[in-house]
Amino acid sequence: MKSILTPLGPKADKDTVRRHNLSLVLRAVRDEGESGEATRAGVAARVGLTRAAVSSLVEQLMDSGFLTESGKTFSGQAGRPGTALKVARTGPAGLGVEINIDYVSVCVVDLAGTGRVRQTEHLDNRGTSAEEVLARAARIAARTLDSAREQELRPVGATLALPGLVSGGAVRQAPNLGWNEVPAQELFADALATLRPGHRALPVASENEANLAALAELWFGGLGDVRSFLYLTGEIGVGGALVLNGELLRGAHGFAGEIGHVVVDPDGPECRCGSRGCLEQYAGQTALLRTAWVEGAGGGGGVVELERRARAGDERAVAALSGAGRMLGRVVSGAVNLVDPDAVVLGGIYRGLMPWLAPPADEELAGRVVSGLWTRDSGRLRASSVAGDAARGAAALVVQDVLDDPVAYAEPSGV
Repeated sequence: MKSILTPLGPKADKDTVRRHNLSLVLRAVRDEGESGEATRAGVAARVGLTRAAVSSLVEQLMDSGFLTESGKTFSGQAGRPGTALKVARTGPAGLGVEINIDYVSVCVVDLAGTGRVRQTEHLDNRGTSAEEVLARAARIAARTLDSAREQELRPVGATLALPGLVSGGAVRQAPNLGWNEVPAQELFADALATLRPGHRALPVASENEANLAALAELWFGGLGDVRSFLYLTGEIGVGGALVLNGELLRGAHGFAGEIGHVVVDPDGPECRCGSRGCLEQYAGQTALLRTAWVEGAGGGGGVVELERRARAGDERAVAALSGAGRMLGRVVSGAVNLVDPDAVVLGGIYRGLMPWLAPPADEELAGRVVSGLWTRDSGRLRASSVAGDAARGAAALVVQDVLDDPVAYAEPSGV
């Protein structure tokens, strides 16, 4: 049998090793800070380096503005008390920009993963050119960057969270926006640069919005030990993402997770994607509000009214949600049978509608998951946390790059 050899990378030199160790120490301080106080001694034990080596790395990270120290911390053991280390609340940060069908949300996240600035505008982006939508997003982002600068934060990159098929910086297809082959990254970057003359251009990346919401749930949500889950986000359409063993599954071309366009009924309503009977025609926001006959079906107010009516026991509202829950359960059961996740997480508008969506969805899952391991009320079907949104996930993706190689972001750049 012919063997397949993996090409070896270049030999690591001293500089490469030190950059790697700086990342280890910075991540260790951030992780320790989530549960208590980090010290040089604690970090050394965590990463497996000597106390002297960690002290040298900490000094470099402090000089570059990534870490701060304060006070004394007592371990209860013999020896001198250590100073408490924390990731800096100023300096490098990430900018996340979510462009959805009926809103644009922009946020800045610091090195600790804390959301520091948030600006959201609710507007209908359908029927508006991609250039204008991205220009609107750039204007909101520019204002957000100004607010970040007031807090001495320095976003070093931006990530766009986009609905639809995203690859190579472009939206290949976003049926609900009517976008096809839109160079979103380039258009947004150019618009933002035009609004900020005299500033260094901000590097821009892009990703599917459901993928980024799933990553935010993984990093900031209340999943506990769950590392494999299917994430569904309900908006105008239905987005999906799959995380396996803590890693996002993007697929061969970056298009994995388009669960909203799984066909429920080939003779069903025509979908914007060109097919018929897709899941979002039964469980998307527009379909839900239409079935429930809720006024204001084009916007978020309609969802609030739907929830209000359901709480009041309105039969039409409850029936609409029950039907959507059943359709969700049927489609999701196929995905559960295929990839066997620990949990299914419902986000977006589904989070607030869980009391009515979950029981019929859970019933379908219990009856259709062939392993027999899915039981009703097991807790495997759960609502997303309020922390798990695409804009925060987009900003945190930039922060992950900083944590991976702090040396690359040590030099000040224009904000």
